[in-house]
Amino acid sequence: MSVLVFTENWDGKFKKLSFELVTYAADLAGLLGTTVTAVSLGKVEKDELQKLSVYGASRIIEIVDNALLTLDNQIYTNILGDTAEKEQASVLILSNNSTGKAIAPRLGVRLKAGIVSGVIGLPVSVDPFIVRKKVFSGKAIARMEIKSPLKILMLAQNSYELKKAERQAVIETLKSELPAGSAKTLVNKVEKQAGKIILTDAEIVVSGGRGMKSPSNWGPLEELAGVLGAALACSRPVSDEGWRPHEEHTGQTGKIIAPNLYMAFGISGAIQHLAGVSSSKVIVAINNDKNAPIFEAADYGVVGDAMKVIPELIKEIRTVKGQ
Repeated sequence: MSVLVFTENWDGKFKKLSFELVTYAADLAGLLGTTVTAVSLGKVEKDELQKLSVYGASRIIEIVDNALLTLDNQIYTNILGDTAEKEQASVLILSNNSTGKAIAPRLGVRLKAGIVSGVIGLPVSVDPFIVRKKVFSGKAIARMEIKSPLKILMLAQNSYELKKAERQAVIETLKSELPAGSAKTLVNKVEKQAGKIILTDAEIVVSGGRGMKSPSNWGPLEELAGVLGAALACSRPVSDEGWRPHEEHTGQTGKIIAPNLYMAFGISGAIQHLAGVSSSKVIVAINNDKNAPIFEAADYGVVGDAMKVIPELIKEIRTVKGQ
């Protein structure tokens, strides 16, 4: 009755997100008195697979098939469902990202499993099985009880600290048993963004709102992001006005992010925006309106004109870094 964890890879490489899942799974397995089996879909080099063992995986199952090169919800569901049944898993752990949200509901139906999305920590209790998640855009914590024999937990990104177990896992490479023509998704063209930090992966995010006053004022913000090694983001009104691309829009209707540091310049802090950034470890707000709602959510705040604050920040950061 192992804990099964689905570890995504991107072009054959694992990101912090996957290691976070395995760390969480290892600690959960300790509470349940069992072990962790990590599942990787698609071809990944052995050295890369062994990185999962560093964070607590006892076994690693690699399933290889050309059909797995593209996310197909039905195929991923079938393979993960079959694996969970063969392993007699008691808990299946996925990330609360777009992939997890796409396949978890299918797995829930297939396996007759209870699902909790956005889990933020280890169970409060394992008998009964109760976990916590944020609700009401992060303003409250709910306790959810799962009564089904198999449980599916979707871990919120950046909600669990990495811990190394330094063990050597057994790797099993299996061929999938998918019949020919199973894949229903056909990718004709792939365009990848280059030279920019991906917003959902960023440890630091620098974001601007209408308080930046004009798209021509984004230069200093871009410079600050460069100095910090941060990703750029914006509020919805900014992307709607065409000041910035929609791929940078964070909020309830945009990207949901959870960086270690989120810096908001000229953003008032509407509830829809805060819903997308409330899981950030530290929020710093800069706004010339001392009554802006963003200050209620911020850990640190500066009342001032963003266009005056940004150059001073850049200057101080360069001094600290010796640049």
